Amino acid sequence: MSRLIIHKLSRSTLLYSLLLFSLLIVMSSCKTTEPTPEFTYPLLPVPSVPDDTLTERIEMDVDVDSLLSEMSLDEKIGQLFVVPAFGSFTNDRDPELLRLKRIISKYHIGGVLFFRGDIYGQAMLTNQLQSVSKIPLWISQDMEFGAAMRVSGTTRITPAMGVAATNDPANAYLKGKVTAREASALGVHQIYAPVLDINNNSENPVINVRSFSADRDIVTLFGQYLINGIESEGVLATAKHFPGHGDTDTDSHLALPVIHHDYARLDSLELYPFRKTIQNGLRSIMSAHIAFPNISDNLDMPGTLDESILNKILIDTLGFNGLVVTDGLDMQGITDNFSPGEAVVLSLLAGADKMLISPDAMTAINEVKRAVESGRISEERIDQSVRKILTLKKEHRVFQNHMVDLDVLSHQINTPEYQTVADKIARESVTLLKNDRDIIPIRDVDRLKILAVALADDRSGATGTSFARELRKYHNSVSFHVLDQRTSSEEKTAILNAANDADLIIIGSFIIVRSHQPMQVQPEQLALLRQLTSLNKPSAVVAFGNPYVVRDLPGADVHMMAWSADNNQVVQSVPALFGAADIKGKLPINMPGLYEIGDGIEMKQSVVRLDRPENAGMVTDSLLHIDMIMQQAIDDSVFPGGVVGVMRKGSMVWNNAYGYHDYTKTRSVKNDDVYDLASLTKAMATTTSIMKLVDDGLIDIDDPVAAYISEFDTDEKRDITIEHLLLHTSGLPAFKVYVDKLKTRAEIIDAVRNEPLEAAPGEKYTYSDLGFILLGEIIEEVSGLRLNQYVRTNFFYPMGMYSTHFNPKNIGRWMSSRIPPTEIDITYSRGTVQGEVHDERAWFMDGIAGHAGLFAPTRDIAKYAYMLLNSGVYGGHQYLSPEVIELFTGRRSQINKRGYGFDRKSEGFSTAGELTSERTFGHLGFTGTSLWIDPDEEIAIILLTNRTYPSRTYGREISRIRAKIADAVMNSLEK
Repeated sequence: MSRLIIHKLSRSTLLYSLLLFSLLIVMSSCKTTEPTPEFTYPLLPVPSVPDDTLTERIEMDVDVDSLLSEMSLDEKIGQLFVVPAFGSFTNDRDPELLRLKRIISKYHIGGVLFFRGDIYGQAMLTNQLQSVSKIPLWISQDMEFGAAMRVSGTTRITPAMGVAATNDPANAYLKGKVTAREASALGVHQIYAPVLDINNNSENPVINVRSFSADRDIVTLFGQYLINGIESEGVLATAKHFPGHGDTDTDSHLALPVIHHDYARLDSLELYPFRKTIQNGLRSIMSAHIAFPNISDNLDMPGTLDESILNKILIDTLGFNGLVVTDGLDMQGITDNFSPGEAVVLSLLAGADKMLISPDAMTAINEVKRAVESGRISEERIDQSVRKILTLKKEHRVFQNHMVDLDVLSHQINTPEYQTVADKIARESVTLLKNDRDIIPIRDVDRLKILAVALADDRSGATGTSFARELRKYHNSVSFHVLDQRTSSEEKTAILNAANDADLIIIGSFIIVRSHQPMQVQPEQLALLRQLTSLNKPSAVVAFGNPYVVRDLPGADVHMMAWSADNNQVVQSVPALFGAADIKGKLPINMPGLYEIGDGIEMKQSVVRLDRPENAGMVTDSLLHIDMIMQQAIDDSVFPGGVVGVMRKGSMVWNNAYGYHDYTKTRSVKNDDVYDLASLTKAMATTTSIMKLVDDGLIDIDDPVAAYISEFDTDEKRDITIEHLLLHTSGLPAFKVYVDKLKTRAEIIDAVRNEPLEAAPGEKYTYSDLGFILLGEIIEEVSGLRLNQYVRTNFFYPMGMYSTHFNPKNIGRWMSSRIPPTEIDITYSRGTVQGEVHDERAWFMDGIAGHAGLFAPTRDIAKYAYMLLNSGVYGGHQYLSPEVIELFTGRRSQINKRGYGFDRKSEGFSTAGELTSERTFGHLGFTGTSLWIDPDEEIAIILLTNRTYPSRTYGREISRIRAKIADAVMNSLEK
């Protein structure tokens, strides 16, 4: 097993101990809803809302005791009940809506629990329901995975276990903060999270990744930070499921789980997170429908209805005086044994305050009233719970502002900042537990064909399609199959045939924890999967859901945890397979015989990731200025079209195409189109090859050119070194036409070798194509390979720059069809120049020269730029040393600001714009291409155009366009 860094975190690991110690000191010293442990809470920008959408707050002073004294018994009982609703669009005359309104108004219901819906549907329904309620409704919702757990269009965030896997409690805080902000915007007052259950039973069919960990300290730490994040936004957090739902293999939605632990065990483990968060001011807890016969006086009584659990342990022993909420009273663990009314009565007697989802609220309300009238429950007991509920409504300003402002939702929901938080947590949660055969990072030069199999527990046939889509962004040959409940024997045979043809098998497990469904791999599926992993082919298992499935496939070479089948989690997890993201997750659970808490292999990102601007500290709104700059340039005929690419901190955040291949405007530019780079060849091919030869000790920049080119062994040229050629200070002229008379490569090379100097070496800067033609010849002399072969063998092919070529027309139509034309040549009768090098000297030199001839798309150039910014490493391989990169890209000329082979930002006007740093380096291409790299901001700005089409008289404003784009990019950096 290859592990770049192997780190095991025990329960006493230093990070957890220090953070937990500082947290617990505060918790034991005071009771407050917002402790301040020795930890700097991360900031989260507040979304800006246009002034014209701001709603004036209504001030209303409510005296809870006075209000309570004025309420009838019916009104009080109604306040205890929370009825369910679906937040989708509903017609005003829909029978279910009318029934819901009627029960709220007639039975004085106190709250609504929203299930699935959408943003505007839920917001509008909230307002409709609030309008029929005499006392404003208390709105609550399950949002364990962020608001998107229930409301489509909001921000979905990694489940708790994945958050703990990030090993950073700040992520729990941010998750809570984002979730609470969106909840608040939707009019939700209470979130049913966090889960404080300790998932120490791998067969648990209902908790699983909803729990932070199998370790009580990790659960406590991350749970507390999630609570702090939620309540920092004025929303009530709710810890669940008391006294602990982690150690059961029965789903309480379907039956009544029974846990036989004694109190000593419960006190030392399950109760621990609840006790600590209660000491820290926890204000709401949800009960569990679980029987505890060894600690209860009521042997088969669900904890929700059990006075021994709630009154004696939670309220008396742990000193909890906050709001006690039942779990759903419609779950079979309750309904199989208790009538709707009896369940509520027992819950009240046990110590619960809010009754969630009674299967028959009207009947239950009537029976509670009868229980009061008969003396079974005192009205004072009802008052006790109602007072808590009304106090919370007052504290959360529900009486003043219970209506949702529809106008601000588009500004406050799913903002780029919130999505950035979700993306960050998702990426950091990825946990690599096994990497035999050094498969990760996957390089397609090593694994030419990938078979991806999506393992699913449904019958849709579509599960895992996003997994395949993301894999194909990083690999050119991925075959994809779904293995689910509808997979036929013929399809299974096709999967095995594909496996035999593959170089790597990746199994993406989308077996997730859902009530009423099995969470294990089914036997017939497992049989096929074991066949795949026994083929002596490299194999990987990625768990997008239940993490324990890797136990069924121990023979796979790679075990990776991704925690959720959500599309965004897939998008953020797949790059890690290819080295396009850091891997630093730590396992929060035990897998006996395989892994322990704290296991995790760490790897650094080493290839370019495709990502959003905000995830690289940039603002999309600002980058959109590029659209207008490019469109104006196209309108002004500076060029017919082009592509702009931006890469920052290893992420390609912008790769947009504009305009057309030519002025007929019949073929749109695509973002993977391949452009003639012209003099960018000098940097990307020739200079890079020289850097490699210097690194390998085969040449030195101080070497005389005469050592490689005999024609330079003259009094005039003997002092010219490779450094002079790189700095354009050799004394050679800028260029010579040559091709008006010389028509072969051999003739042109001979003429360049014998070209007289125009100045003494080192005295004058003259940007010279001739010097780089000679450097190309030196590369061949030293390496034995033509420039195109050398640079492709040593860089472009192993780096996955598959569309970067000299003479791309020879590669095939799949390549040449992506290349816009660069000129209509009448001087040399070439006609439309397309797929062949624009520079006539390079064309007569068979298309391969040190000064021109290279073609590439933006994404390949971004890979090259990242290699330079990443200290010469790409895909886990060291291509160049950091020392040689610094040597070549720094200022090296006393005459100008150039580096060795690279241009650098000039003083005054620069095509690199005004805002890039003084250390910015890169190169321009005559055809309208440019690459500028700012190492201070770790950013690369790529512009590809064919501004020389249809003739060189076009595109004279290209320098201005380059500068404008560079400034637009730099202006998009978050301040």
